[in-house]
Amino acid sequence: MKNNNDVEIEVKFYVLSLQEIEQKILELGGTLLQERCFESNLRFDTADGRLRNLHQVLRLRKDTENILTFKGAAESGKTVSIRQEIEVLVDDFDTARTLLEGLGFEVVMAYEKYRTTYSLLDTLVVLDELPYGNFIEIEGPDGSSIQKVARNLNLNWKVRVMTSYTYLYEALKKERPELEGKYLTFEELKGMRFMPDELGVSPADLP
Repeated sequence: MKNNNDVEIEVKFYVLSLQEIEQKILELGGTLLQERCFESNLRFDTADGRLRNLHQVLRLRKDTENILTFKGAAESGKTVSIRQEIEVLVDDFDTARTLLEGLGFEVVMAYEKYRTTYSLLDTLVVLDELPYGNFIEIEGPDGSSIQKVARNLNLNWKVRVMTSYTYLYEALKKERPELEGKYLTFEELKGMRFMPDELGVSPADLP
C-alpha cells in the first residue's frame, strides 16, 4: 500500500475528435504512458451527503491498479482547478469497498471511462471516453504550463471545463429526466446520444 499526498492542478476540455488531438500530441513529441484502458469508479458519501455539501470527493477506482482517492474542495477564483488530492494504492478493490461501507459510507455514483495517458511538456494529457462524450484532461505543475499545452493542442481555453464528470452528469440528468436512477456506465447509457449543450459544455477543438 502506497500513500501519496499532493495537490491536483488540472483542467478539462470537451472535444469532438480524440483522434485528431492524439495525433497532435504525437506530433509535439508526447510520450505514451498508459495505453487505452477501461476504468471503473465508485464515488462514496454519507447518507446525508456530507462530502457533497463540502465539495469533497471520496472515490475508489479500478483500472490497472486499485486506487482510493480523497479530493478536497477546489480553490475558488482560479483559472484551473486546484484541489488537495490524497491517493492510496490498495491491494483489493472489493475489500476496500467493504471497509468504506463499514465506516458508514455508501456508493452514490458509479461511472466508467476509457482513458489513454500521455506525457507532454511537463504535463499529463489524458484522453477520456465517457458514455456521454469525449474529453481531454491536462494536469500540470501550474496553470501557465497547462495553458501552454492547451494552446499547442489548439484547444479553446475559453470553453475549458472546471467541474467533475459526475457534476456534468448531474447537469445532464436535469436535461434528460429519463437518466434519473441510472449510473454513468456504458451499459446503462447504451444507445443514447447526448449533445454538448445538454452537458453545459462547448467543443474546444472547433476551428
